[in-house]
Amino acid sequence: MRHNKSFNHLGRKSGHRKAMLANMASSLILHKKIETTVAKAKALRVYIEPLITKSKDDSTHSRRTVFAYLKQKEAVTELFRVIAPKITDRPGGYTRVLKTGFRQGDAADMALIELVDFNEVAVAAAKTETKKATTRRSRAKKVEGTDVEPVAEAKPKAKAEAKPKVAPKAKAPKAEAKPEAEAKPEAEAKPEAEVKPATEENAE
Repeated sequence: MRHNKSFNHLGRKSGHRKAMLANMASSLILHKKIETTVAKAKALRVYIEPLITKSKDDSTHSRRTVFAYLKQKEAVTELFRVIAPKITDRPGGYTRVLKTGFRQGDAADMALIELVDFNEVAVAAAKTETKKATTRRSRAKKVEGTDVEPVAEAKPKAKAEAKPKVAPKAKAPKAEAKPEAEAKPEAEAKPEAEVKPATEENAE
């Protein structure tokens, strides 16, 4: 039964297991990738990632703490001088485990464990994807802006041109019609006034 076993013991005693993980961690730091079984790769990932996080604080205390786990001066120097500056912006997840198939002989499930920021092919692919995404977004914004602006400009122009044409035509006839209407009553009223005195003189 697997009671009270919170991690994989890897079929070894604690001293053997710690020494093996320390050697594997040092090899991963120096070579940036190693090939091992899937079980050991997963155990190594849990072992080394806290040490990489510790390397972000380059102090004597941090170096001594990491050296207590790795037990190799070269690995500690490589971790703090080369690896730490590259992983400052990454909040965890410093390693990647890739399954490579089965080993001949015992058919063990093999895997490649590597540091994420030191895989040049994957880093270059990620940069190209981000560039493409930004260009697509910027193009979409430009197209939307060019479509909206001409329509907004065209409507005020059409209204401004339409108002002067309609206003003079409507006002001109009204202005001419008023004098005609006023002139007609005056012309009609004058003969009536002249006729009345003439009739009175005739009657006298």
